[in-house]
Amino acid sequence: MNGTQSIDAPWGISVFGAASVDAPPDLARLRVAIEQTRQKPGEAFEVTRGGVNQIREVLRGHGVPDTAVSTSRLGLKSTWSYGNERKFLGYECTASFVIELRELDILETVLIDVVEAGANQVDGVEFDVRTKKELRARARTAAVAAAREKAALYAEAAGVRLGPVIHIKDVDSENMRNSYRSHSSSGGGDGGDGDLTPGKVSVSAGVVIGFSVIGG
Repeated sequence: MNGTQSIDAPWGISVFGAASVDAPPDLARLRVAIEQTRQKPGEAFEVTRGGVNQIREVLRGHGVPDTAVSTSRLGLKSTWSYGNERKFLGYECTASFVIELRELDILETVLIDVVEAGANQVDGVEFDVRTKKELRARARTAAVAAAREKAALYAEAAGVRLGPVIHIKDVDSENMRNSYRSHSSSGGGDGGDGDLTPGKVSVSAGVVIGFSVIGG
């Protein structure tokens, strides 16, 4: 019997259980940036700062508070073109920030207005749920139930009975495949309006549970 067929220290049944809970999103994070290049660093900062202020005014007009806008990066660097010869283009100033939006029905309008106000980079839109902690707890409870059901099937097939739980190991759900994903409503048929709002957000959990066994 080779190493893959033997069990060095038999002790019971170890099973993996996974589950996910779906919920409609109630939060979106818009990641945008302003990038401006000027011949002098002060000019680059000034024009970028003006763009940031203009975007904040647009967001206030949509009822988005300043506390929902966080600056994630502010940078300044010299830029060059590389053709037949190296040519200095100026100083590039970049201000990127994240906008947390709780009114998803105005998402498209806000994104368009932000771009028109000066955001010339859109890094993406991430959908989320504010009750993720509660959803994760439900998913973990369901994962434990799935693991127990699987172990019971193995025990019945082997002619033994499940004993007490002797080992529980949480599996990092963020590293699980499809642990957190957004689904487009246009693909799932839930909405069919063709807008940017996904049909659901899935929150998953996984667990490894070890059971002792009792001879049948």
